[in-house]
Amino acid sequence: MRGHWRQRPGESEIREKGEFPLARAALQSDTRPSLRRQIMYINFWYAAERSEKLTADKPIRVRMLSHEFVLFRDSKGKAHCLSDTCIHRGAALSGGKVMGDCVQCPYHGWQYNGSGRCVSIPSLGPEGRKKVPPRGQVDGYPTEERYGLIFVFLGDLPEEERPPIMPIPEWGKDGWRANTMDYHWNANYERAVENGLDPAHNEFVHPTHGYSGERAEYKVNELRIDHHDHGFEFMHTFQSPPLKNWLMKRIRNYDGPLDAGSGHHGPNGLYTYIHLTPTKWFHQYVWETPVDEHYLHTFLVSMRNCMIPKNKWFLKIADDNMDKRNFAIAEQDRTVIEKLDPVCTPAERSTRELLMPADKVIWLYRERLQQWDDMGWRIDADELKRMRAKRNVVYAIPSPARRKSQAWVLDPVPLVEPRPTAQPLRAVGA
Repeated sequence: MRGHWRQRPGESEIREKGEFPLARAALQSDTRPSLRRQIMYINFWYAAERSEKLTADKPIRVRMLSHEFVLFRDSKGKAHCLSDTCIHRGAALSGGKVMGDCVQCPYHGWQYNGSGRCVSIPSLGPEGRKKVPPRGQVDGYPTEERYGLIFVFLGDLPEEERPPIMPIPEWGKDGWRANTMDYHWNANYERAVENGLDPAHNEFVHPTHGYSGERAEYKVNELRIDHHDHGFEFMHTFQSPPLKNWLMKRIRNYDGPLDAGSGHHGPNGLYTYIHLTPTKWFHQYVWETPVDEHYLHTFLVSMRNCMIPKNKWFLKIADDNMDKRNFAIAEQDRTVIEKLDPVCTPAERSTRELLMPADKVIWLYRERLQQWDDMGWRIDADELKRMRAKRNVVYAIPSPARRKSQAWVLDPVPLVEPRPTAQPLRAVGA
């Protein structure tokens, strides 16, 4: 199993600083009510960072759902995630240091344990630990490490009610090989998920997948759709040209039908199946983590059951070839997605777009989003932006501890009230 995570060239400086200039500029300068539907949800698992990125000696800052978080490891190596704002005077905890099982604020030395509880206030003297007020806590979030990633549950649901992390059934199994990478886009994460689900774009965006619309008989064939508890998936068959890459030709060197499909798990989990032949398969799993409504951080795990030579030198060639292919395909998508207008899907969904039967999976995804809207899990991005500009206020994503305690300094992020009725989406011919 290959566990080294790769990132797109040119991102190192941004990632080291933990800053996203374009996203921050948009957030700070534009306070007008949005004409777009800006969708971000609490109560789901989000990929926060690569496990290898978080060392034992230093906390790091990550931005998700338009909020700042601190990640750190305790003395046993377990990863923790807290709201990054110290409740004393607003310092970033991520700028501090790890002290045993706690993260220490760089401003006045307050220490918070992995659950977010303040356990030491130095200015109170040696007895300070015993004098921490009940409100001496920040939100702490459940964390799990899988597939070389740190996942954080951003929400207040109790453990028994939380949706699961999107699984990778092939992970660790004999006969499968993993390639992993991550990258950033100046795009809304929902647009990226819809792109991954879209069966009609491959013909025109990815030259290796189709014929660029040159065949007069081209059409999107019937989609075989199956629903599950956390989304849906589909498969379909289409004509595909011979693969051009010298190594990929060893797998498929003929023109003919190819089975492929995609599915989603929650609002931001996406997976794609590409069956090049009846026995040679690529399965890709993607977590689209919204930095905010304008910017996303993508984590990709690409599994394959072919191109796995026993010779280490040839295996490295195969891995590098897969990395280059995955980067190239991601770049082909990025050039389109970053220029979509509007940035987010239109608020008037059934009238501001002319959907076709091939878009059935798009409106199925949006209907599932509407269900989570109706559960009251959607962040009110417009209200959040307005209140930050008006009051210079800091909010927190609510954690499970808020169901047991009312003693908090920061208010929870504003959420959109569920709509009394939701109009179903319809595609032409659907």
